[in-house]
Amino acid sequence: MKRNNFLRSLFAAAIMFSSAAYAQVSVMLPANPGGGWDGTGRQAFNAMNKAGIYTGPVNFTNKGGAGGTIGLAEFQNTQTGKPNALAVFGAITVGAITLNKSPIDLSKFKPVARLTAEYLVIAVRPDSPYQNLGDFVKALKENPGGTPVGGGSAGGVDHIALALLAQAGNVPVKDLNYIPQAGGADTVTGIVNGTLKAGISGISEFQQFAKSNRVKILGITSAQRMEGLDAPTFKEAGFDVEIANWRGILGAPEMPEDNYKLWVDRFTQLNNSKEWKQVLETQGWDQFFLAGPEFGTFMEKESERINTILKDAGLAQ
Repeated sequence: MKRNNFLRSLFAAAIMFSSAAYAQVSVMLPANPGGGWDGTGRQAFNAMNKAGIYTGPVNFTNKGGAGGTIGLAEFQNTQTGKPNALAVFGAITVGAITLNKSPIDLSKFKPVARLTAEYLVIAVRPDSPYQNLGDFVKALKENPGGTPVGGGSAGGVDHIALALLAQAGNVPVKDLNYIPQAGGADTVTGIVNGTLKAGISGISEFQQFAKSNRVKILGITSAQRMEGLDAPTFKEAGFDVEIANWRGILGAPEMPEDNYKLWVDRFTQLNNSKEWKQVLETQGWDQFFLAGPEFGTFMEKESERINTILKDAGLAQ
């Protein structure tokens, strides 16, 4: 009898452990379906499932707007203290918090993992008079208002990259005619129909259109040339600009410490898995991994850097 009671207790404990390990996960995707953050979250958990790292249920919520601050504010208000509540975010959010005067405080969230980086490119029509990045910057300097450039959210990493390029080319940032677009496809449409003189976005947004000769890429913001891309870096072209659109995972504010460590470990395993490496290759994302407190330190420094750029560029007070 005692042995049976012991076995029943052991079985019950195993069930409780299994339930805790595979309780439903809630993931906030603070953007509309189909974008980079949406893809990062869904692809990460799909790869995690295939690798056997986490195979339980996942509930995704899309809530776009204002550079991710609307979805992240909802996440902060409704998921604080939850053990399995995560959110995707990135470099865009940092500037958007400042520009939208959002009450979000990133230091209150749990820094789980920085996953990917995507470098930015400037693209124009194939028949554009701008043969290289120097030609484009010259036109920008001569007539900034008459050189409309499309990209992501105002104050986001696209906008910041253009502001840095303008500063490097002695173009007053306040005179730029930057027009936020709903997505990369809209930016390409604007370039092709001539309402935009150029567009700036992540390489994955433009590369397929460059391959089909709908747009021409003038330069990329990486430190070295990208394999398979026939375009110089901004630095090669004479403009000292290097910036990446990184994406990562946050845990809910006040997430229990045991759960936090578990998720840091799971994403570390994901980063080392062949399933995730396949995703990176397929999506054209660069591996840019940093986990736990080290990611928290990076977030703090990145917030300071991006906000300084916004202020220096006259985009924020």
